Amino acid sequence: MNISDTVTKYRPEVRGETALRLQKIGGMLIEKNKVMNLTAITDEKGVALLHIYDSLTLADTGLFDGAKSVIDVGCGGGFPSLPLAVYLPECMVTANDATAKKLAFVAEAAAEAGCNNLLTLCGRAEELSRLPEYREKYDIAVSRGVARLNVLCEWCLPFVKPGGYFIAMKGEKGAEETKEAKNAIALLGGELVDIINVTIPEFGYLHTLAVIKKKTFTPGTYPRQNGKITKKPL
Repeated sequence: MNISDTVTKYRPEVRGETALRLQKIGGMLIEKNKVMNLTAITDEKGVALLHIYDSLTLADTGLFDGAKSVIDVGCGGGFPSLPLAVYLPECMVTANDATAKKLAFVAEAAAEAGCNNLLTLCGRAEELSRLPEYREKYDIAVSRGVARLNVLCEWCLPFVKPGGYFIAMKGEKGAEETKEAKNAIALLGGELVDIINVTIPEFGYLHTLAVIKKKTFTPGTYPRQNGKITKKPL
């Protein structure tokens, strides 16, 4: 069973051109990973379920309906940004990472898959979100793994408009991390509104989506310099 067939098995709505585009992205990831370290997952089933299926669970929150502006902070090899751009063609997705080589792959994969709704943005999140053209300009910020939630909030929430959302994709200890991040969420203008449990089929891994609503503007003192963010989380 190839990548798209495996995804379609568990998400029957993924078919036709969407399935072909996801197949293209997954295949390119596996090939590129032979010469560049993009992922530890190198088999088709793993890419289909642990990368693509997992990324698409974001859409089940119901928050992406309509033409939303989305930023994927620390996108790495392009997950969840690439699958989201394919699955949600009305959304404009910005893939952000500090490593230009990774973003070059993301841009190449998007082009090969015929995605014209994905942009790349190279730079450190804590620096970019201080710039007027990016600060509080996005309807939704997402991030997969990357860091503990109390650190991740300071990187991501400054990008989000008041009324928008930050969705953190975490592992089985996501609920525990939300308790640790309670102070950070409040200081940065957010409010935890949901924790959604996701089980990855065939692997049985429990993932969690921490859904944080941006209630008010983030104070101008945040984000701090990265050394302070990581050494003294809020």
